[in-house]
Amino acid sequence: MKVKYFLLTIFYILCISLNSAVSASSPNTSEQISCNKTIYLTFDDGPSTEVTPKILDTLKEENVKATFFIIGCKIQGREDIVKRIFNEGNSIGLHTYTHKSSKIYSSSDSFLDEMNKTSIEIEKVVGFAPKIIRFPTGSNGHLTNSLLEKLHSSGYKIYDWNLPLSDGIDYNTSVDQLYKEGTGKCVNPNKIFLLAHCDSQNKNTCVVLSKIIKHYKELGYEFKTITENTPEYHFRVRR
Repeated sequence: MKVKYFLLTIFYILCISLNSAVSASSPNTSEQISCNKTIYLTFDDGPSTEVTPKILDTLKEENVKATFFIIGCKIQGREDIVKRIFNEGNSIGLHTYTHKSSKIYSSSDSFLDEMNKTSIEIEKVVGFAPKIIRFPTGSNGHLTNSLLEKLHSSGYKIYDWNLPLSDGIDYNTSVDQLYKEGTGKCVNPNKIFLLAHCDSQNKNTCVVLSKIIKHYKELGYEFKTITENTPEYHFRVRR
């Protein structure tokens, strides 16, 4: 009997050790993986008058918060939507001012200018200047050491994703397919950064969102927003 208890104790210690191990994944993250399961719902390309309010309605009904990476040139005339995002406890990030790759990625100064301009526009509406950013199409292939240094010097932090929906590539992706993507395998299932979109044509995203949220609630995930205190999560820096 004593031997049995001894073996069970050893097994328990080994389980704890395995659960507390740090995982090295392709995106860079400085946060240690724990047994707690977290999901960050993130929405790019808003605000839109048709879809973003419906996304907010669903989030409110499900009592969860999300992070919205906003395009600066879409703010004018939709200030009330930006205020609602903020007032309902969601996070706001920067997704450049024009979302035009030819301009954004023409130089590091141009990229930084796009983020600064968007931050200023958001501050005019909600009273604070966001410092969390997302690269259009992701940082992969665009993030260099020199750009990373510039962004950090300006106080910015970068957030990519590890579980994308294809709603930003094909607006007509079916609800069933979006659900499969949003609940599929993730490189880091303990910390999911889910990418979705809230542009005017992302109507199927509105339909599937509640179902995806319920899926992760049933699995015991905690829903969090990205803030300046969230450790960066970005793809590998280009050499």
